[in-house]
Amino acid sequence: MNDLSGIAVFAAVAEAGSFTKAGARLNLSKSAVSKQISKLEERLGAQLMNRTTRRLSLTEVGQAFYERCRRIVAEAEEAELAVTRLQIAPRGILKLSAPVSFGVEHLGPALPDFMAQHPEMQIDMECADRLVDLVEEGFDLAVRIGRLRDSSLIAKRIAFIRRKVLAAPGYWAAHGKPEHPSELTAHSCLTYTYLQTAQNWEFRDPETDEDFTVAVPTGALHANNGHVLADAAAGGQGVVFSPTFICREAIREGRLEPALEAFEPEPIGVHAVYPPNRHLSAKVRAFIDFLAARFAGPEETWP
Repeated sequence: MNDLSGIAVFAAVAEAGSFTKAGARLNLSKSAVSKQISKLEERLGAQLMNRTTRRLSLTEVGQAFYERCRRIVAEAEEAELAVTRLQIAPRGILKLSAPVSFGVEHLGPALPDFMAQHPEMQIDMECADRLVDLVEEGFDLAVRIGRLRDSSLIAKRIAFIRRKVLAAPGYWAAHGKPEHPSELTAHSCLTYTYLQTAQNWEFRDPETDEDFTVAVPTGALHANNGHVLADAAAGGQGVVFSPTFICREAIREGRLEPALEAFEPEPIGVHAVYPPNRHLSAKVRAFIDFLAARFAGPEETWP
């Protein structure tokens, strides 16, 4: 089709049931609407409408054509709305959920910069390691770490996080530092409550480049917060398999010492997830873009 306006006019007439009503909706005269329909029928070589003095109805061909025209018009309207939304300044309240450790370590320090860029926005942030129901609890967005469960949510990866096997130097001295992940079965392993595979730690074989898991025993502590586990490990209570953003300072200070670095697994993703709304709001889009820019690159380069 060279002229999409005829399609839009035809769809409006089909929905309104009259030239007059369609013209009022499109801000066109009745004669202009009639002329558009006549041109369209001439171009197609088919009669799309039955016209009488009392009523207007679609022909069989017209009905089939309308079903397709309706989708075209809807897509065009959605494309126009998407552009309009991108031009609107983000405003309003953004209800956000994030894991406690990542929220405290990274999102908290990032929020002032975001709010300075978007002064018409407010943040309502809940730090919780539980898996919130975004739709039921009214969240606009959640930040989640690790492999995502199958769901209807839309996800955008914003960063990667590395994980290391760590313990206090004194613990390694007393119990021996493992040379292979299988040796972890002889250690007190501190595990994370909310991870479905809490006792199955993942590794990558440096020779075959294949992933494998080791079923580790539950040690002296099983907790729902990564900082709690890291502190216990630094206190000599056992071995922790931790994201490095939680333990970076403890490693630098020598309170935690890595092991099995040759077997370090693939980094896990940090994702921004949101409900599958028909249109992504400007405030959600702005926050996702901000996170992606702030946490681009290796973790060591993050602010």
